[in-house]
Order: sequence, then C-alpha cells, then structure tokens
Amino acid sequence: MREASLRSLLLVDADANERRQLTAFASRFGWSVVGASDAETAVALLQGPHGRDVRAIIISSWDEGDGPKLVATLRDAAPDMSIIVLAEGGSISLAVEAMRAGATDYLAKPVAPERLFDALEAQTDRRRAGGELMPLSEKMAHELPLEELVGAAPDFRAALAVAAKAARNRLPILIIGEPGTGKETFAKAIHAASLRAKGPLLTVDCKAITANSIDSELFGHMPGAFPGAFAEKIGRLVEADGGTLLLDEVGALPIETQRLLDRVLATGEVRPVGCNGSNSVDVRIVATACRPLPDDFDPALASRLTTTTVTIPPLRERSGDIPALARHLLTRYADEPGMRSLSIGNDALAVLMRYGWPGNVRQLAGVLFRAALQADGHSLTAEDFPHIAIQSRFTQRTTDISPDIGQASTDAAVSGAPQVTLYRRDGHLRSLEEIEADIIRLAIGHYRGRMTEVARRLGIGRSTLYRKLGELGIDTAA
Repeated sequence: MREASLRSLLLVDADANERRQLTAFASRFGWSVVGASDAETAVALLQGPHGRDVRAIIISSWDEGDGPKLVATLRDAAPDMSIIVLAEGGSISLAVEAMRAGATDYLAKPVAPERLFDALEAQTDRRRAGGELMPLSEKMAHELPLEELVGAAPDFRAALAVAAKAARNRLPILIIGEPGTGKETFAKAIHAASLRAKGPLLTVDCKAITANSIDSELFGHMPGAFPGAFAEKIGRLVEADGGTLLLDEVGALPIETQRLLDRVLATGEVRPVGCNGSNSVDVRIVATACRPLPDDFDPALASRLTTTTVTIPPLRERSGDIPALARHLLTRYADEPGMRSLSIGNDALAVLMRYGWPGNVRQLAGVLFRAALQADGHSLTAEDFPHIAIQSRFTQRTTDISPDIGQASTDAAVSGAPQVTLYRRDGHLRSLEEIEADIIRLAIGHYRGRMTEVARRLGIGRSTLYRKLGELGIDTAA
C-alpha cells in the first residue's frame, strides 16, 4: 500500500481545466498529480525532493516544433522514466514522431479513464513490455473479413467457423476472450460478413459508462426524464437500427439494464427513459466478455446471448500463429506514414513464440510497433526484443509463463508449415483421435462452416462428418 500511495504523475503543459480533469481521472486509480507548465519547471520537479515519487510523465499536448525538444529534455533529466504523450486527432504520423523522439506511449484525445489507467500500469509495471497496450497499434488495424483473420491453430479456426456460420443469421452472439485477443476484430468481421454489412456498427463500452447513465446511452431519454436531461437523446439501440450494436464487456451492465435489454431483444421495442411510447428496432447484438458471464447475470439475457458463443483462445495457447501474425502486423505498419518495410528473422520469431503474452495479440502488436520504430536495419532480430526474454523473471503471474513449445513445433511454425501438432511436449506422438479432431477443426474454419464442403474435401459423407463431430466432442453450433 505504501508504494501505491506514493505513485505520482507529472503532468506537463496542461491548462487548468485539463489538469483538473486528468487529476480526477488519475486519482480514481491511486495516482497523485503534480503539474508543470513548461520543461524547465518539469525538470526542477524531477530533480527536487519529490522527484523520486514520480513514476510517469504525461505531456498533454503535442507541438510538432517543440514536442520533440520537450521529450528530449525530459528524457535527459529522467532517462528511465515513462513518458506518455496525449494529442488531438490520433494522427499516426504524430505518434511516430513522438515515439521516435523518445516517448514511450501515445494516446489520442479524448482519453477514456480506463485507457489512461491501462497505459500508466503498462508503463510502470516492470513485468510488462513497455508500450504493450498502446492503442495506436489498434488504430492501424485494417478491417479484415473472417477468412483473412490470421491464425491456423485448431481452436482459433474453430472460433472462426462458429463466427462465420453465426454471421448469416440475426441472433445475438457472445464473444469470449481475454483482453487483447481480438474480440472487437471478430465483431467487426462478423458484421461485415452479415446481411447487415451496409447498416451501422456501433459500440458501447459497458464498463466505461456509469450505472446511472447506461440506460440513457442504450435506450435514449426524453427531456426532463431526470435532472440534467434538457434535450432528447436518441439511444444507441435506435441509432444501430438495421445494423449491429457491439456491447463491449456486457457483464458490467447493471442487472436492471440487463432485464430491459432482454425485453428489447424479445419484443424489438425500445422505450426511452421517461417515455411512455416505444420505437421498433431491428438490431443485432454482439456482446463481448473477458470471461464467461457471472452467475448473477440475468438468466434470460444470458440464455439469448450464449445461444452462439465464440471463444477466442489466448495467444499463449496458439504460439504457432505468432510468425504469421508478426509478418502480417509488420506488413500493415509498413503502409503507415513514417514507417518502412521490415522483415523479421527466425531468431526473433523464436523469442516471440516462447513468451507467454499476457496482453495477447494487442501486446504483440504494440511490441512489434515499438521495435519497428526503433529498428536500424531492414530486418528485426532477437536483439530487438531484449525485454521479452526477461519479462517472466519479474512476476509470478501464470499468464506470463512462457509456453513449453518444442523446437520442432517452433521450426515448423517459423517455416510456415501447417499447424497440426503431431507430438506432445514429452516427445511422444499424440493420439490419432486428437490429430483427427485438429484436422477437422482446421477444415471447418477454412471452409467457413460449410459442412457439406468440409465433408467433400475430407473425402467423407456428411453424416459421417457429423458422427465424428459428436464422437470427438467438436462443437460448431451457431
């Protein structure tokens, strides 16, 4: 507790209103804030008696002329300090400039409190790779159709198969996966593959909206419905009519809101807060959760959402996908302003495959982006990822444990060989039943859940395929 109470945040170059807002944000998560109007004052604070309590620096605005000089000055005064830049617009070129100047992270305004907290925790936790939660790498993400999502691991292909089948109907979908596994990417791909692709795709972050505001956000409200409701508000369910509404972290919804949402899904009618009438809507719900819905979640809504469940495996359980993911991400970054084309060597890929990736694909994307920014040559090597090799030494978290992946499996993945594992970790062959199950899952994912085509390509009858699915316990229900 003592260390948490001493965590200070140095805020540089902020007006009084912004300083108050950021101070309120930071204090919610146990940080105190000291302000500095310029570089000279900031350096004096860092070198003063309270400088040892400062764990991170935030530069609240970015000027193309003075920004790099400010970062350089702060970096000279505190070489190991985390420096987070906040800037309007989320420009990738500005982010590249800030990171090359020495910043350790870059956030686009307006910044949600939880995002700021994630960035601070990532930068000040020795167990994490610097910049691993950097949302900038997410901003570079191009929307991909389901069939182009990168991954050959059987569990990942099985998730793709369920998603592909589910995209063709209008039933709700629940996507479960740890933070950073790509739940939003799946949701966007499902929307794009559905008959609603021309309709809107809107997102509500359920954990970021207060309990007394979430009903207004989802259902809308009428003027005078509650103190401060001066004008009518159209709810997100109405705005998403004809399209898809993504409910991020649906488990955070208050129980009464869950019941109201279940009524909307049952009747297709949305009643704004303070209104006696209702609006008819045709909207598809895609919900995400980091873990299965809690026991106290509304049973009726849970039943609707879990009719189709897509479970995305964590990256540590599909280490063989890392080489393809790394090459894909580097290719994507090369198209951005200020970036260049880079390859990645087999030694680097082997290092990345042997790390546990507690932040999953999001963390991998941030680490690769940082390495691409700082690289001097034309190919990334193991020397560009020294922090990855030492991360697990500073923690006892099970999610940081490096996968026990054999050299043969590593070599196969690096070379791009098909990802069907033949050997156990002890060197013995896996059972024929396990291998057969993996091949069927790969086929289902590859042919996007078209079971007739899967059976034809495997050279068996459709009834035989379904019999094997039952015997092997493979679930492809959508």
